[in-house]
Amino acid sequence: GGQILRVSTALSCLLGLPLRVRRIRAGRSQPGLRPQHLSGLEIVRDLCDGKLNGGEIGSTEITFTPGKIKGGTHVADTKTAGSVCLLMQVAMPCVLFAASPSELLLKGGTNAEMAPQIDYTVMVFKPIIEKFNFTFNCDIRKRGYYPQGGGEVVVQMSPVKELSPINLTERGTVTKIYGRAFVAGALPIKLAKDMSSAAVRCIRKEIRDLYINIQPVREPDDQAVGTGSGIIIVAETSTGCLLAGSSLGKRGKNSDKVGIEAAEMLLKNLKHGGTVDDSLQDQLIIFMALAKGVSRVKSGPITLHTQTAIHFAEQLTKAKFTVTKSEEEDPSNDTYIIECQGMGMINSNL
Repeated sequence: GGQILRVSTALSCLLGLPLRVRRIRAGRSQPGLRPQHLSGLEIVRDLCDGKLNGGEIGSTEITFTPGKIKGGTHVADTKTAGSVCLLMQVAMPCVLFAASPSELLLKGGTNAEMAPQIDYTVMVFKPIIEKFNFTFNCDIRKRGYYPQGGGEVVVQMSPVKELSPINLTERGTVTKIYGRAFVAGALPIKLAKDMSSAAVRCIRKEIRDLYINIQPVREPDDQAVGTGSGIIIVAETSTGCLLAGSSLGKRGKNSDKVGIEAAEMLLKNLKHGGTVDDSLQDQLIIFMALAKGVSRVKSGPITLHTQTAIHFAEQLTKAKFTVTKSEEEDPSNDTYIIECQGMGMINSNL
């Protein structure tokens, strides 16, 4: 799958290990590299002056030989609605260990199916991932939707000497719930309002006493390409945890249903008692593997994406992961502790 490709390419680049990946997306209806996977490989190749063979759409085998990670300005353009967030996933660990600051111009879909929405990246991923002791700036210049994409996001970050481990084991209580329901292009703002109120009604059944603020927004026409709609809802806890639920609208899908889907996803993520939601779980793994020291994260049931990320992080680095069922509280809670003794990657450029 694409995720194996992202994790192993990033680690290959960081560790200076040549890589061969075969049977890429072999079981999919369109096997081999899709535009977003290829753009991801190309940006990593460019970041480190590497060599990439087999880099074309539909290719089921690649070899990648990394060079030295140098920083600077790089562009990745999927030319489709392929997710800019997945491009960010493969490039970000690499540029943290570059020789100089980086600016990445990522083009494609900002709110795409089967990937985190850019709003999730900014509202949830960014504040939590920065606990590893680095910061980045993410500027959404244009939003782009299925099928044509056309979104543009600029990510700026400076390299670090090393990453600090994280400890996310105390969930705390939910203190606020907020979010945004958006429409763009030809869609009326009423749809955003409908998504928002359906979501609020759904959450109210479970959580009665909190003010829920989901803003309906119409994206400015000069900042959005194409027509799209969706919603993201974030719950913040007393210990600073952020968990979310999100959903995208599509033709023929009732806007109430979009709102309810996101609300149910959020409630499901709150129910298991973990400190991270299903979407963040696997995105933390590579950073835990690279950090110096022991990271601990309490999560709900371990997703297949997370199991995959752990497997490849262990194969390629000296990091050691253990996943244990969390016993301390309510036995009905399906919670786990993901612990990692990180490899302590040092940026030799600094």
